[in-house]
Amino acid sequence: MPIILITGGARSGKSSFAQSLFDGTQQVLYIATAEVSDAEMGERVRLHRAARPAGWRTAERYRDLAGALEGEDGCLLDCVTVLTSNIMFEHTAQYERIPAEVAREVERDVCDELKRLIGAAKGRGMTLALVTNELGSGIVPEHHVARVFRDIAGRVNQYLAHEADSVYLCVSGIPVKIK
Repeated sequence: MPIILITGGARSGKSSFAQSLFDGTQQVLYIATAEVSDAEMGERVRLHRAARPAGWRTAERYRDLAGALEGEDGCLLDCVTVLTSNIMFEHTAQYERIPAEVAREVERDVCDELKRLIGAAKGRGMTLALVTNELGSGIVPEHHVARVFRDIAGRVNQYLAHEADSVYLCVSGIPVKIK
């Protein structure tokens, strides 16, 4: 079964499109990578939960993703960018300027986590959709940590695009197949 990467900017329709890929599929695991840290994030999570089909199983985590898979026909991970920021924070919370070797460690850790998920999905013959943000189309961030994050996220997205069977770019609610 296919590995599908969906990318695009904020509010571009990525999540809605990703969910539509599983229309009519009953056994779907939704992996939500966000952690509720304040009221705004709590509201965002609530809205995402309400938009999912009631029959889908949800795992709220950004670690041991492959361990969340059970007998589903499909898995939707939303989103890789938040997963990346969570793992980056684990490695870099104490730094004001992130050393290059620590940035490489973050990238390896994120890619290893995703590699295990992709391998498990392929091994089970399930469709895997991965939602991520396209961060490289805007201005260069002013702050060092934001630039490091953008660079890591960009390379993680390149890795996933290489591994994916198909890649979609969502623009203003319109998915465009680019691979």
